[in-house]
Amino acid sequence: MVTVGGMADTIERLRSLMEGDSCDSLSDSLLGLWDLEPEFGVFREALELLRPRLCKDTWESYPEAKSIFSWMLLRVTRPWLSEFFSQVLPPSLLFSDDYRVENKVLGVTCLHHIIRNVPAAELRQYNQAQVIYHALKNHLYTADAEVIEVVLPCMLDLLPVLQNPPPALGEYQKEKENPADEILQLVLTHMEMEHKIRLRRVYARNLPALQQWLGVRVARHMKRLLSVIVGYLEVYDGPEETARLCILETLQGTIKVAWPRMPSRLPLLLKALLKLISDVSCDPGQNPKSVTDALLHGTTECLVLLDRCCNGQVKATLEGLPSLCDDPLLVQCMKRVQEAT
Repeated sequence: MVTVGGMADTIERLRSLMEGDSCDSLSDSLLGLWDLEPEFGVFREALELLRPRLCKDTWESYPEAKSIFSWMLLRVTRPWLSEFFSQVLPPSLLFSDDYRVENKVLGVTCLHHIIRNVPAAELRQYNQAQVIYHALKNHLYTADAEVIEVVLPCMLDLLPVLQNPPPALGEYQKEKENPADEILQLVLTHMEMEHKIRLRRVYARNLPALQQWLGVRVARHMKRLLSVIVGYLEVYDGPEETARLCILETLQGTIKVAWPRMPSRLPLLLKALLKLISDVSCDPGQNPKSVTDALLHGTTECLVLLDRCCNGQVKATLEGLPSLCDDPLLVQCMKRVQEAT
């Protein structure tokens, strides 16, 4: 335990750091202070000292205060962070609301850490979770890939907190709009029009988790979702094929939970999947072998799932196709579909 004199010395060193005294590395200096107090006394004192420098009208004038705050915050975890919740939330929201990309990313990173380390009941108290949700939702309208990359995982972790508890047995409760529906609508809107490869990858990477969270409710968005899926399967995504692989994963999950809707969409999906197999097999050298194998495996899995929920229509359609083509990869995929039970 740190003595009174030791804590006074620590506070003085914190003041020196906040005044911008010369030091080679802020992280090294903070780490030296952090190790002195295992019970987050340094963090408690730092928040008091930082408070006047992290107000709406002052925080931009003290970049060192922002750095000290974020460095310390990210090292306080559950269950101790809940003690400081009311003190760390306002600065994090301020950072995320700034116009500079680096501050937005820092603010969302701080909010994500808070969401993961503060109990859901405390986040819901006084509608704080809704405040965080609306702050994050505003970022979905940006075209900065760095921001979207941190916002979507943060929102996915916030969804369980926002979920309404089930009604009591025998009690009727009108179903409200699920925040996940709003997020998916916005994501699909941006995916439909997005042409930047990096943003397409970011959206596609987070789509499987969003689809999995919605479950059967994804049927509400079926038309737009399948339109996006087909559009993304048609576009080459570079050697790693991040977007296409994630889109195939999304399609597999969608088929599993919304299988009664698949027969009417079979022609559209069958055409897109066969075209993907043809594109990959015609030029297998454009991707590493592991990526090519993953694409073909994912596509074949989608065809097998479609066949199961469409009463064998896929096998019937593909029957005889292997004898009409000489591409070994295409023939191999068709045989896997025919042999699947």
